[in-house]
Amino acid sequence: MKTILLILFLHLSIQQVVAQLSKVKKAQASFDKAQVYLKSDNYDQAILTLKEAIIADPNFQYAFIQIGDINRRIKSFGAAKDAYKSALSINADVDARVYYGLAESGIFTGDYDIAYKNIRIFIEKYKGNDKDFIVKANKYLKDCEFSILAVKAPQKYSPVNMGKEINSSYRDYFPSITADGEKLIFSRNIDGNEDFYISEKKTDTWTSPRELSDRINTKKYNEGAQSISPDGKYLFFTGCNRPDGLGRCDIYVSHKQGNSWGDPFNLGSPINSQYWESQPAISPDGSTLYFVSNRPGGIGGYDIWKSTLQHDGYWSKPENLGPDINTPYDEHTPFIHPDGKTLYFSSDGWPGLGNKDIFLSRMNDSGKWSKPENMGYPINTFNEETGLIVTPDGTEGLFSSILEGGFGDMDIYHFNMPNDKKPLAITYVKGIVKDRQTGNFLEAKVQVVNLRNKQVEYNDYTSNETGDFLAVMPIGGNYAFNVSADGYLFHSENYELSNSYINKPFLLEINMDKLKVGSNVILKNIFFNTNEYNLLQISFVELGTLVDLLKNNPTINIEIQGHTDNVGNDESNMRLSLQRAKSVYDYLTNNKIIAERLTYKGFGETKPIAPNDSETGRKLNRRTSFLITRL
Repeated sequence: MKTILLILFLHLSIQQVVAQLSKVKKAQASFDKAQVYLKSDNYDQAILTLKEAIIADPNFQYAFIQIGDINRRIKSFGAAKDAYKSALSINADVDARVYYGLAESGIFTGDYDIAYKNIRIFIEKYKGNDKDFIVKANKYLKDCEFSILAVKAPQKYSPVNMGKEINSSYRDYFPSITADGEKLIFSRNIDGNEDFYISEKKTDTWTSPRELSDRINTKKYNEGAQSISPDGKYLFFTGCNRPDGLGRCDIYVSHKQGNSWGDPFNLGSPINSQYWESQPAISPDGSTLYFVSNRPGGIGGYDIWKSTLQHDGYWSKPENLGPDINTPYDEHTPFIHPDGKTLYFSSDGWPGLGNKDIFLSRMNDSGKWSKPENMGYPINTFNEETGLIVTPDGTEGLFSSILEGGFGDMDIYHFNMPNDKKPLAITYVKGIVKDRQTGNFLEAKVQVVNLRNKQVEYNDYTSNETGDFLAVMPIGGNYAFNVSADGYLFHSENYELSNSYINKPFLLEINMDKLKVGSNVILKNIFFNTNEYNLLQISFVELGTLVDLLKNNPTINIEIQGHTDNVGNDESNMRLSLQRAKSVYDYLTNNKIIAERLTYKGFGETKPIAPNDSETGRKLNRRTSFLITRL
């Protein structure tokens, strides 16, 4: 006898199939009772009554299948796997979707051999025309192939709890860290309310976390999924269900001025929309914001998007990162390392070990992302892995999880990054800006430009409350560093960074001199080819700063001075230094600086500032400077 029975199959939705009744009345009665529970989504009671059916009839295959389907729906994959195996032991000639259910249950319990075997059987046996079903099956096949190899070649991985200095009995998660590694901001959930906390590193020990700011944290709303700019001055975060929101969750930013955080500002359209925007990640130069959204126009359900800060101060229309990063499935928790090139994110679309895995992709010089690379086993497992960040020096990964021996519901952990998963090397310049005479902190513009690609790596103002700044510089660049303030001579440095500078920061105290007659400034980013006097294009960044100084102070007159080392004869050196000074003079006049305000002079090798007995000294002596002759 046949009847219509309710059985869960693809995507675990309830649909009708024709099935053979049990010949055991008690078993059939329990089975029918289970269908009633299923109609009301009472899954626990349905499983209990199905188990009663199996006790009455141990060969009741459809009862086993349905137990597997229900457990798969409630993500109890171990129980689902056992039920499917029992069903197939009774009769292997069943609907192909049973093999799919067993394969999926195998993936989400880390049993990749059984998953691989059964997904292949499903692909061979399935005769349906559901294209999405077939695509998902082939995805699972790739997951199995990847996972079997990954488990055989594990990464070195020993996560360490960050300790009671950071973690609490509450849920502590989603860490972010400044480029100097000295400030850690994370989320803490106390009685359902999410707020930000901050801890600072003092002599290799983390201070007791304190609430970040009552201007950002609220008792009424949750704040989370944040990204701190490398200098610690801008906090981008997710706020949900706020009165000024455009959708369920929006992205906000707060700017730290001095020692205080400003009121959060909704970034508005076009970044935020009526859809879900969350999990921001700001690039080290502050010009690109990565985030997650389910807005139309994407590739999957949740994709990673980016928006760039335009010259007018507004954010551009978001651009999907495309199929190089996003998949037809979901991508989450992007983190762009301070190197500006390495993106870590989670995905359940790229081949992985089950659920969401963490991947990395590197941007090349043309802006194209490399094929995402799985972080490997056991960093990734059949469980969900999300929310990885990597310390600025690239040595450690930080994440949150519930692991044995923790302090609370969820704790923050760190581990040593595998060498092949590390980001690109960086260093940074960090310091304070003061008035030389008074010792007071100054509000000054700090700019760092990579002269090799003209990329502005940092462009911001210090505050007169703290005077501090921090700018990241990836290794391999040649950087012009300039500090300027109204009424002061600007400060110039050049950093050409070879591998010897990896993780060796530049720590500066910059004392600015007020404009006065007789002041002399060395222009450290003016460049010429050997024995030539034509300005190289990489000089234009610093010359632009000089032009701004002269335009902003229209009464200043200067003398441009050229200098050489002692290589070559005196006459040729004198002539070369004069020609180089003249080249700077010509640049300024071509940029609308009145010629009557300018003079130029060559000194050859007559005014060295360092001994000429080494290349280091000779490089210092080959310089261009200017002298204020009138104010």
